Amino acid sequence: MKRTLIASGILMMLGTSAHAADDLQTIRNEIEQMKASYEARIQSLEARLAKAEAATRQADAKAVQADAKAQQANTKAEQASEVAAVAAQPAPSRENAFNPAISLILAGTATHSSLSPSTYKIGGFIPSGGEVAPNARGFSLGESELAISANVDPDYRGNFVLAMAPDNTVGIENAFIQTLGLGHGLTASAGRFYSGIGYLNSIHAHAWDFTDAPLVYKSFLGNQYADDGVQVTWLAPTESLLVELGAEIGSGRSFPATARDKNGSVAGALYAHVGGDYDESNSWRAGVSFLGAGPQNRNYADTDASGVATSNDFSGKSQTWIGDFVWKWAPYGNATVHSFKLQGEYMRRNETGDLTCTGGACSGVPGAYQSTQSGWYLQGVYQFMPHWRVGLRHDRLDSGSIEFGAGLNPADFPILAAYNPSRNTVMFDYSPSEFSRFRVQYARDESRPAESDNQFALQYIMSLGAHGAHTF
Repeated sequence: MKRTLIASGILMMLGTSAHAADDLQTIRNEIEQMKASYEARIQSLEARLAKAEAATRQADAKAVQADAKAQQANTKAEQASEVAAVAAQPAPSRENAFNPAISLILAGTATHSSLSPSTYKIGGFIPSGGEVAPNARGFSLGESELAISANVDPDYRGNFVLAMAPDNTVGIENAFIQTLGLGHGLTASAGRFYSGIGYLNSIHAHAWDFTDAPLVYKSFLGNQYADDGVQVTWLAPTESLLVELGAEIGSGRSFPATARDKNGSVAGALYAHVGGDYDESNSWRAGVSFLGAGPQNRNYADTDASGVATSNDFSGKSQTWIGDFVWKWAPYGNATVHSFKLQGEYMRRNETGDLTCTGGACSGVPGAYQSTQSGWYLQGVYQFMPHWRVGLRHDRLDSGSIEFGAGLNPADFPILAAYNPSRNTVMFDYSPSEFSRFRVQYARDESRPAESDNQFALQYIMSLGAHGAHTF
């Protein structure tokens, strides 16, 4: 009995194990079938996705090609329309085939001075005859300028500036032609122009930092030296350093020369300038210049030892050497907020020849005359905030040594008595833009011996039309 029960239990256990094994195999088979089915479906989906992506790319490419063709068609249509419009217009006349730049400078002043401008003289120096006196007292117009400039053709350019003085006189300030295509850094000009000597001389007065020129310019160059002749300049083909050389030859139409009716020119100038960037915030320029002239009967009025009016003439040679320097600062080259400019020039002049005094106690016989004189100025202008600047300038002259030959009495030439003029000037200006400026200026002028002149000035300067902006 016991054996029968044991045998039955063993058989039941074996049957249960066999059935469990069959179930496991069935489950494995089902899993394998599911994996195969999913892989087939995934492959099918991937194939459909690749096909769809290829179709999309092909459609995009066709769309891009269509857009390009459409743009080409539009461009051709626009060009055809422009050609048709131009063809429909009448041909421009020869007078309208160029577009000259036309500008007008308007300036005015209100001046108060303790001494009369009509008696202004620079002691120790032969009067230059230029417009060197302070502006007339009260309200007056400043010098107005009408400028026209344009390219003549690809090779030449023309420039014309007409100046209208406060006394209603009109004069030609500049009128010259200039080459455009000489190459090799060369430029030539012919006509009437401001000389390139020094630093300030070639800059028009409305662009000066003060209302008037320094004393050394007034006494040595008659305010500003201009000539009729030919000018040639050369700029070296350098990247980091500015090198400019210039030469001029002309008629000597203004002080210290005197134009005369004689073949050949009577004045010439040479100058050299170098400069560049010191760093990203600082730049500089320095130069040396020479002006040689042969004045003939250069006349000026004076009084003799008795106070009788005389007329004096100088004929001989005049040689002027000029050294100039300017330093400019603006943070990282941006001068719209803060900037500073330090500028100075030194001049030394030698004159030898004959001086003739006529009238009063003068004999009218020429006598030898020789002088060596010098002068300088130094000025600084600081822009402390946008549009607002303040400036300070100091001028000084040295009448130097003057030698009179036999027959001339130094007492008959009182204006040439030894004296060292000086002047201190402060200015404050506001510039709403590069084309307008309002300025107030005060100067303590000691140009006249034993007399000091307190000069106050209000000034406006306006630029109309196609005129270049004046910036730092």
